[in-house]
Amino acid sequence: MEAVTLQLKWSHAFQFAGYYTAKEKGYYREAGLDVDIREAHPGDDPVRNVLDGKAQYGVGNSSLLLARSSGQPVVVLAALFQHSPVVLLARRRGPVQGIHDMAGKRLMIEPQSDELLAYLKLEGIPLESLTRVEHSFQPQDLIDGKADAISGYVTNEPYFLDRAGFEYHSYTPRSAGIDFYGDNLFTTEQELRQHPARVKAFREASLRGWQYAMAHPEEIVDLIRDKYSDANPREFYLFEASRMAPLFRTDLIEIGYMHLGRWRHIADTYADLGLLPRGFSLDGFIYNAESERDLTWLYLAGGLLLIVSTVALYIHRINRRLTLALVSSKRDHELLRLSEERHRLLADNATDVIWTMNLDGRFTYVSPSVQKLRGYTSEEAMQQSLEQALTPASMPIAQKALEASIAAMTAGKPFIEFQGELEQPCKDGSTVWTEVNTSGMRNADGEFIGILGVTRNIAKRKQMEDQVRLLAFYDPLTRLANRRLLNDRLSRSMAVSKRRGCYGALMFLDLDNFKPLNDTYGHAVGDVLLIEAADRLKKCVRETDTVARFGGDEFVVLISELLVDRAESGVQAGRIAEKIRASLAEQYVLTVKHENAADTVVEHHCTVSIGVALFINHDAAESDILRWADTAMYQAKEAGRNQIRFHDSGA
Repeated sequence: MEAVTLQLKWSHAFQFAGYYTAKEKGYYREAGLDVDIREAHPGDDPVRNVLDGKAQYGVGNSSLLLARSSGQPVVVLAALFQHSPVVLLARRRGPVQGIHDMAGKRLMIEPQSDELLAYLKLEGIPLESLTRVEHSFQPQDLIDGKADAISGYVTNEPYFLDRAGFEYHSYTPRSAGIDFYGDNLFTTEQELRQHPARVKAFREASLRGWQYAMAHPEEIVDLIRDKYSDANPREFYLFEASRMAPLFRTDLIEIGYMHLGRWRHIADTYADLGLLPRGFSLDGFIYNAESERDLTWLYLAGGLLLIVSTVALYIHRINRRLTLALVSSKRDHELLRLSEERHRLLADNATDVIWTMNLDGRFTYVSPSVQKLRGYTSEEAMQQSLEQALTPASMPIAQKALEASIAAMTAGKPFIEFQGELEQPCKDGSTVWTEVNTSGMRNADGEFIGILGVTRNIAKRKQMEDQVRLLAFYDPLTRLANRRLLNDRLSRSMAVSKRRGCYGALMFLDLDNFKPLNDTYGHAVGDVLLIEAADRLKKCVRETDTVARFGGDEFVVLISELLVDRAESGVQAGRIAEKIRASLAEQYVLTVKHENAADTVVEHHCTVSIGVALFINHDAAESDILRWADTAMYQAKEAGRNQIRFHDSGA
């Protein structure tokens, strides 16, 4: 087999799942290739490594165009992300923070990030005002203050920042109409000239791997953690997969497909920013496999990806250029008229909902696609107030953003863009989660006259995120909190105890007489008892308290904000513990259903041993309090079971 190397642009992650799949499923081997997949390290430049012969193939972004223009003979083979995942993530310093606050800040940015630099330049931020820092690929560096902002992917860094409870702002080039291809597979002219069959085989095997990976994300997540990297938990890779799905747009475009017109649009955008010569030739840059099917009809059909991704840029250009031009002449009037007709045509046929709003907060235009999203016609949606267009929970978020944007516009300050997730009511009574992006609109005199918004359906993404969150923080059998969530709640409860001077209580529970049930009837019956015990536990405590499954037949109950007096708090905790003991000691009637046999009904008596630890103003760690309660629980076991014992921590 021919040995070749693929240079990734980041450390191992689901971001490169298709290549791992092609290797481990044998697709490369069937193509006669022995592929070494090399991850990137801080300071690596994938384009440079491929050009220097350290790898034959690489993964890069749309700045490959700029490399080509500088004389570097790169050839793009396939576009994986139809929408770019690139974002800037900045430490949150206030509610009215915007992209223009980036000026003068320390920016940790990876190589080949010209898309982000173009975004900053388009927003009028001098690049020389930024202090550029070499990217470490570690989101923790943003949390630790080693940089004020970092470049990242919407599929990656937000997971770690959210998990750490870190507050940040996310800025996407798409808000300014810069929506390029992302994670492009590329090679060199030399490789293509000397090994055309190998290039074709590598490309086809890679895309075959991507098709399988996106259809079987959970299987490939396990493959990645087993063969490439287990540095992150399983839910992280599932989070990546869920965020990547809308970027691939496999519902419209086959994986890897590229369109000449889209690349021309990207080149023109770079040219507008002075990064490429006007009319830069794309000859030789885009790989043209003989077997490539022509999907141009799909782009012209109405749900066109190019329309969706460029409509914001068209509007942006109109605001910045056409509306500032003199329209006194007949030619300029005709240009403006044609432009307006073109933009209305694009908006009317876009998949996303495009809308405009005046400074009074009333809709002045809503594209017909709103009917597919919410069931209302354009006319009905335009008659709705902002309050009617959002659920009560989302309304305050949008209202605050609207007021901040209008205040900034009326004060002559830069428009404060909004990018966030909002829930909207549908005509049939249901609701749908959407992602909303806004920008400001100016008239010919440069005055702000309203807001332009793009709304996208993210219901599937939210559903997958909820599943990931459930896996991350809840026990799959009982739906109780797991250890991770328990530790977080205990940490918060300890902080409240220290701040308010009140006691908290942690109870460690172990079911008595549970093992004989499993041994006699099997785990299916035991699982039914655990579910029933979990339900009884939840009914014994307040909604603000936490019930967690610690493992097996062990449970933990966290009671927050008891009294300030230790003795009275002990009495209060004892009452709750006794309520739990009595509830779990009641007879269990367990029914296990079978598909092709009669239901199994088992009656079982099962008590519980409970250890209780009170805490207040403790410098001890969460593990100490768990250990105290665990010790007290074993004392209850030794005392004959079905008992409650308190641990004396000396508090």
